[in-house]
Amino acid sequence: MSQAAIDTRLLGNYINGDWRPALGGEQLDVTNPATGELLARVPLSGSADVDAAVTAARAALPAWRSRSTIERARWLFGFRQVLEAHQDEIARSVTREMGKTFPDARAEVGRAIEMVEAATAVPQTMQGRVLENVATAVDCETFRQPVGVCAAIAPFNFPAMVPFWFLPFAIACGNTFILKPSEQVPLTQELVFNLIHEHGGLPEGVVNLVNGSVDVVNGILDHPGIDAVSFVGSAKVAAYVYERAAANGKRVQALGGAKNFMVVMPDAVIDKTVSNIIGSAFGAAGQRCMAGSVVIAVGDAKAPLMEQLVARTEQLSVGDGLDGRTDVGPVVSCASRDRILQWIDRGVEAGATLAVDGRRPAANPDGAFVGPTILDGVSPDMDVAQEEIFGPVLSVIHAGSLDEAIDIVNASRYGNGTSIFTESGAAVRRYRHDVEVGMIGVNVGVAAPVAFFPFSGWKGSFFGDLHAHGQDAVEFYTRKKTVTSRFFSGGETGRFFTEQGDRS
Repeated sequence: MSQAAIDTRLLGNYINGDWRPALGGEQLDVTNPATGELLARVPLSGSADVDAAVTAARAALPAWRSRSTIERARWLFGFRQVLEAHQDEIARSVTREMGKTFPDARAEVGRAIEMVEAATAVPQTMQGRVLENVATAVDCETFRQPVGVCAAIAPFNFPAMVPFWFLPFAIACGNTFILKPSEQVPLTQELVFNLIHEHGGLPEGVVNLVNGSVDVVNGILDHPGIDAVSFVGSAKVAAYVYERAAANGKRVQALGGAKNFMVVMPDAVIDKTVSNIIGSAFGAAGQRCMAGSVVIAVGDAKAPLMEQLVARTEQLSVGDGLDGRTDVGPVVSCASRDRILQWIDRGVEAGATLAVDGRRPAANPDGAFVGPTILDGVSPDMDVAQEEIFGPVLSVIHAGSLDEAIDIVNASRYGNGTSIFTESGAAVRRYRHDVEVGMIGVNVGVAAPVAFFPFSGWKGSFFGDLHAHGQDAVEFYTRKKTVTSRFFSGGETGRFFTEQGDRS
């Protein structure tokens, strides 16, 4: 081990209200993908660390669930202000460890703040239902109670936002919470948990963080003290998480991979359409589950679309996300860079044409850079049109009609997001009715919903029944209890009523 590695800070786990060293022995480097700089080392915790977090969360649960909903909401109101005050600091952390440009990272933190805002509505959204006289003198009421100890397993591509799809809603509903951030990008959540600690007001054990990899994931999925699990990541791992956690009796929501299609009709407003396509395909270097990675140009739309799309893509600058001149930052690691380059070569070998070749961008050779790439002449059956590449690679397919475009979209085993670009209301109506996709954009390149609507992937993009954030979050993080009641006296007998009657 080099002296630099020895001197580099080793992260800890946040358990029961304080930081403590992991019990596991192995460690991984956390590096800046733009420069290769070693930022820290992250421990690969084990089942004993998970058990310690569960013990703390379980002990904190009775008191926290007994807090009034308005108390829990008020804590979130206060913490929202903390996040807003530190928005730039958190965004810089995202850029340093994940690579996306600073404006993109800042927008991500803004979305995290939006999640906290939505969760503050819990005194309204957690309300139940009451119906008087379901039968003679019989009333029925349903109310919500917390599920218990909840855990979330987060991905690398949104170090700030995705954990906040879960954390604020879980604790607002009276649950306690354990987060496993991605071992590739653990620094942002370390910063966030330090802010939680400094803000105060949460009992020890309400929120916990355990760093690690596969052993922590399996520890969460298997631990009998965890009641619900949320996951975001690849489709393969999402299926694994869903099956293993559900087999252990847990409530599960597992958000997986995607292959998102953007349909461009001949009447689309081309300049604005191109702007949306570029932002969708190349924002965050394509490392988004909502990234539009395939364009389907319908009929006569292709020629004018490609003319502008190619020209404007070639003008994008590639570099360090902290440089204000950068349009596209690095991918998360050199291993990801090499995998994406292999996908580009695979597309060319299958017969696609490189309309824009981003394989050798003018950027730091020590960084994990792939330039924006456009593959033209792609057919729907090519692997580059079917598999998730998770990089700045856009495939272009030509379709003769809207019906053909819809068939191409629906043939995908994924169903996360899609967009249509047109000024025709009839085309929009037809498209949104027929496509088998959970989130649809109309002249919007990234159709990710705001915090008070659910993130609703379909098919192989989602495993479970209740989606992330919005009202689905309250449904996921609560259990319903229904009480049917009858009182035989009807208020006519008993000492209290007799005394009241005597006074009258």
